[in-house]
Amino acid sequence: MLGLSTMAMLVTGGLLALWLAGSVWAVYSGMRMRGAGASARNQAERLGSLLQSAPALPVMIRPDGRLEGSERLASWIGRERPLTFASELTAKDGELRPEDAEALARDIASAQRAGKSFARPVKAVGSARTMMIRGAPASSDLAAPGSVILWVFDATESQSEINNLQAEREQLRSALESLSGLIESAPLPMWHRRPDLRLALINSAYVKAVDAESAQAVIAQGIELVEAVNGQSPMAAAARAAESGEPLARLVPATIDGIRRVMRVVDVPLGAAGIAGFAIDMYELEQARAENRRMAAAQRDMLDRLSAGVAQFGADRTIRFWNQPFMSLFGLQPDHLAEQPEFERVLDRMREAGRMPEHRDFPAWRAERRDWFLSPEAREENWLLADGTHLRVFAQPLPDGGLLMIFEDRTEAVQLSSARDTLLRVRTATFDNLFEAIGVFSSDGRLHLWNSRFRKIWQVDEDILAAHPRIDVLMQKVAKRLVKPHQASIVRELVRAATLERKQRGGRVAFADGTSFDFAAIPLPDGNALFTMLDVTDSRRMEQVLRDRNEALEEADRIKTAFLGNISYDLRTPLTSIAGFAEMMQKGYAGELPPTAAEYVDAITQSTDKLTMLIDNVLDLAQGEAGALELELAPVDLAALARDSAERIAAEAKERGLNLVVDLKPSLGGMTGDARRIAQALDKLLGNAVRTLPTGARVLLHGDGNQRMARLIVSDDGPGMILDARPDRGETLDLGLPLARQLVEAHGGTLSVMSEPGEGTLVTMELPRG
Repeated sequence: MLGLSTMAMLVTGGLLALWLAGSVWAVYSGMRMRGAGASARNQAERLGSLLQSAPALPVMIRPDGRLEGSERLASWIGRERPLTFASELTAKDGELRPEDAEALARDIASAQRAGKSFARPVKAVGSARTMMIRGAPASSDLAAPGSVILWVFDATESQSEINNLQAEREQLRSALESLSGLIESAPLPMWHRRPDLRLALINSAYVKAVDAESAQAVIAQGIELVEAVNGQSPMAAAARAAESGEPLARLVPATIDGIRRVMRVVDVPLGAAGIAGFAIDMYELEQARAENRRMAAAQRDMLDRLSAGVAQFGADRTIRFWNQPFMSLFGLQPDHLAEQPEFERVLDRMREAGRMPEHRDFPAWRAERRDWFLSPEAREENWLLADGTHLRVFAQPLPDGGLLMIFEDRTEAVQLSSARDTLLRVRTATFDNLFEAIGVFSSDGRLHLWNSRFRKIWQVDEDILAAHPRIDVLMQKVAKRLVKPHQASIVRELVRAATLERKQRGGRVAFADGTSFDFAAIPLPDGNALFTMLDVTDSRRMEQVLRDRNEALEEADRIKTAFLGNISYDLRTPLTSIAGFAEMMQKGYAGELPPTAAEYVDAITQSTDKLTMLIDNVLDLAQGEAGALELELAPVDLAALARDSAERIAAEAKERGLNLVVDLKPSLGGMTGDARRIAQALDKLLGNAVRTLPTGARVLLHGDGNQRMARLIVSDDGPGMILDARPDRGETLDLGLPLARQLVEAHGGTLSVMSEPGEGTLVTMELPRG
C-alpha cells in the first residue's frame, strides 16, 4: 500500500509539476503575446497619425461603392459631413465642378473594371483649391477585388505654378511667333547661323536677294548673301564676331536684282545659340550722299555764276564760300578771304573799302548783324552806300548754324523806277485823250485811274472822282443816267469779278439820252481791273435795222412754209379722187375700155403717182422746215436697207441702160433711227442719179462706217452740176435733194454733195450710230 501510494504520489507530483510548468509557460506565453499586441497597436496608431498629417489623403472605394478615408477630404471639398459613398464625391450637383465630377466617375469606373490607373486634377465649386487625385486598383492584401484606392493631393500651389508657367510659355511662344513674323516680313535680309557657322534660318528677303527658289534650298546649298572681301568669307567674318563676343559691322559689295550694291552686314554673336546677322542696303544712302555732294557742288557753281554777290559763313562764323561779284562789289582781296576771316572782320574790311552804309555807332550795328546767325527766319534790308549804290541784302540762316548772304545791286532798278514814274505820267496823258472811256479800279473796288471821256459819259464832278470812290458808291450816284437804273449793279458785279475772281466779263448798257455803250471789265496783272466803255449807238441802230429785216424774212419764210403745206393738202384731195377713179376704170368697174382709152387711163395713173410723190415731198419739206418731222426710232440694218433701195431702183436703171453697182462693206453695220425715213432719203438720191444720167452711165452705192458713224455714198460718172446754181434736173431733183438732207439731219447726221461739171456727182450720207 505504501509502495503504491509512493508511486501514486510520484505520479501525482509529476503531473502537478507538469501542470505547473504548463501553467507557467502559458502565463509567460500570454504575457509575451499581450506585449506584442500592444506594440502593434502603438505602431498602427503612429501610422494613422502619420497618414493624417501626410500631404496626401488615402481613400478606399469598395466594390459596393462605399468610401473609406480621411475626414479631411470633406473639409478640402467644402463638405460639412464626412463622405460615405463614392457617389457623393462624383455627384453632378455635389461639391466638385460638374465636369470634374463626371470625369472622376469615369476614371473610377475604368479602374474598377479594367484596372487602369489615372490622375485627374479637380476643383471644388466656389473654391480656389486644386486637388490632384491619383487612383489605382487596390491590391488583394488591402481589399476585395474591384476596390480602388485614391490618393488625394492638394495641388493648389503647384497647379498655380503650372498655370503661370503655361501662361509664360504661351506669352513666350506668342512673342517668338511675333518676332519670327517680324523677321520674316522685314525688308532687309536676316539670318541665323548655328555654332558651326552654317546657315540655319533665313527670311524671305534673304531668299529674294540671292534669287533662290526657297529657304530650304539656300540652307541646303549654303548660299551666302555677300561675297568674300580681301579673302575673308562671310563665315570667317561671323567667326571673328563669335571670338570677339561683340557685333561686327562691315561694308561689302553684293549683286542684287542684277544691280551692284553696297551692303552693311552686321554679325551679332548669341553665345552658344550661334550668330545672328542682318544686311542693310546702303546703295540708296550712298546714292543720296553722292547726290548731296553733287547738289552742294551744283549749288556752289550756281552761286558762283550769279551776278549778285554771295558769301557763305560756317557755324564758326568764318567765311567758307564767296563768288567773284562779292569781291568786286566790296573791293575785297582774294588773299584776305582765303584766310577765312570771321564775319566781323569781313564787315570791317568792307567798311575800310568804303562799301558799307554810314552809321554813327558801327560796332553796335555790326553786333546786330552778327545776331543774324541765331535768327530763326531770313532777314532782308536795303543798304545805301556813299556812292549812291543801292544794295538789297538777304541773309538766310543755314541748318548747320551758318549764314548765307546775298547782295543784289538794285541801283539800276531804282533808276528804272524813276523812269517808270515818267512812263506813268505819259500813260495818264494817253488815257486822257483816248476815244474810249477808261477807268482802273484797284483790288478793293476803289477807282484808281480814269480819263476825261469816263468823267464826261457819267457826268461826274472831278472832285468826286478825286476822292477815289468805291464802285458801289459811284454806281449809286450815276444810276439815274441809265435807262434801267438797276443795271448799275451789273457794272458793280463785273468789276468785282475782275478784281476778286480774275474773270473778264462784258456787257451793254443804254443811257437815258439814247446812247448805248459796250463795256468790259478786264483783270490786270497787278490785281486791278480795267473798265472800258465804247460808244456803240450807231452800230446799235444798224443792228436793230438788220434784226427787223431778219424777222421780216423769217416771217415770210413761215408764210411760205404754211402756204406750201396748205396747198399740198388741198391738192392731195382731188388727186386722190382722180387716182381712185383711174384705178377703177383700169379694173373695169365702168366697163371694158377701148385700147386708146386704156392708154389714156395708164397715163393718168402714172401722172397721178408722180404728182403724189411731188406732193409728199412738199409735205415732208414743209414738216421738216416747221420742225414737225416725226421719227419712229428703232434698230436699223443699214446693209439690208441699202440693198432694198437698190432693188427698188434696179428695174428703172436697167430700163435706162445704166450700170447700177452696190458695194456694201461689213463695217456699215446698223444704227438706231427711222428705217422708212432713211430709206426715203436713199431712194431720193438713187432716183435723182438714175433719172438724170445718160445711157451707159454708172451709178455706185457704197456703204462703210466706223464705231461712231455709218456712211452711205451715191456717186455717178454723169455730167455733174454746178452746186451754186439751180441744177437742171427737173422738179424731182429740186425737191429730192433738200428733202434727203432734212431727213438725214433729223437723225443727227450730215449730207454733203460734191460735183463738178463733167466730173460726175458724189453725195455722202453720214449717220450717227446712236
